[in-house]
Amino acid sequence: MVALSGEIKEVFTRTKVMPMATASKDGVPNVAPMASIQLVGDDTVWIMDNYMVKTLENLQENPVTALYFYDQDTKRCFQVKGSTEIKTSGPDYEKFRDQVRTKGHQYPAKSLIVIKITDIFECTPGKEAGKKVL
Repeated sequence: MVALSGEIKEVFTRTKVMPMATASKDGVPNVAPMASIQLVGDDTVWIMDNYMVKTLENLQENPVTALYFYDQDTKRCFQVKGSTEIKTSGPDYEKFRDQVRTKGHQYPAKSLIVIKITDIFECTPGKEAGKKVL
């Protein structure tokens, strides 16, 4: 199990929209912006599926994903990789669904993507770029 450091959590929470990469079972890539996103523990991220099509199809075929987050002020960035689970019911889904829906009726909150973080990489330009952090 990995555990995000305080600095990584800070950069994560400052990032409002994160690119999420997925791939089909045949390796066809897809990247989509995620905004309904929440860090719920040292190793878990929740993303609400409001409008996913290719992303959801890919996750059903291949549950591995990567997220990239960048803080404009500090110029720090990280990538996390993890395995996903798709939930359409249960207390976690209902809790985040209700939270997302308070933002407006335009968010259908169709399913909850739970990411268990497996790897964290440094993305800030410099000699440490690409280095596995955790």
